[in-house]
Amino acid sequence: MKHKYKRKHFLLTFATIVGILFVIKCVFPDITLKSILNQLGGTDNKISANDSIALQSKHVDSLLLKARPPLNLVDASGQAIKHKVVSVPNFQTSFPDLNDVQLATAQRNGLSSIALNREEAMKRKKELVYIGDNPFYHVNRLQQSIPYLVPRAAVLLNEIARAFVDSCATKGVGFHRLVVTSVLRTREDVERLRRFNHNASDNSCHQYGTTFDIGYNKYERVYDPQGRPIPTEWGVTLKSILAEVLDDQRKMGTCYVKYESHQSCFHITAR
Repeated sequence: MKHKYKRKHFLLTFATIVGILFVIKCVFPDITLKSILNQLGGTDNKISANDSIALQSKHVDSLLLKARPPLNLVDASGQAIKHKVVSVPNFQTSFPDLNDVQLATAQRNGLSSIALNREEAMKRKKELVYIGDNPFYHVNRLQQSIPYLVPRAAVLLNEIARAFVDSCATKGVGFHRLVVTSVLRTREDVERLRRFNHNASDNSCHQYGTTFDIGYNKYERVYDPQGRPIPTEWGVTLKSILAEVLDDQRKMGTCYVKYESHQSCFHITAR
């Protein structure tokens, strides 16, 4: 009898809730899940016209949430499409965004406060997304950072990596994955890094989880494991394709990019 009443009570409660929601929807037809979330978050309706960082972040969200266009690898006659590799005019001038420029955005869009050490960072996983190997990029063995980013940076990294794979395909270049060389750094990581790398910034954007490094001379060739290993394409070609992808993203306003010749990487902060 006890279980029988329990089932009846559940059904009655469920029916009551559905009825209440139906009445609310009839009385207040403008109420939607999106409007509720906007009110709770308070971002969409309360962004100041002078808050350039928040306005840009909202614009970037709209860009990265769009469906990706279909990739056309053949033309109308069935012939393979092969675009030229054009790269950028100059790596230094095309990707000039210094740490001070990136830092203001990192502090606004990243972690609410810097993690002092890795133990503290592990306790703040609700603010972070784990970054691991996937079909589009490989995470290098990390020494001075840990594989976590804030969600918007993780989405950007995935978008860059997918665009790189697509670009390689349209240029007749084999399937290669990007290699991520640095991600989130704690305060302790930064202090340790500065002991042997005097160029490392004391106020690194990596501490906010918005920033990651992609090596420009490291790529991973993907091939059929049952077949013969295929050598990696010429590094200059892949670097040029990556530069094209990053140049497009930077011009769209999704990120800041700094070309770091000493570290052989592109230093990227999500906007």
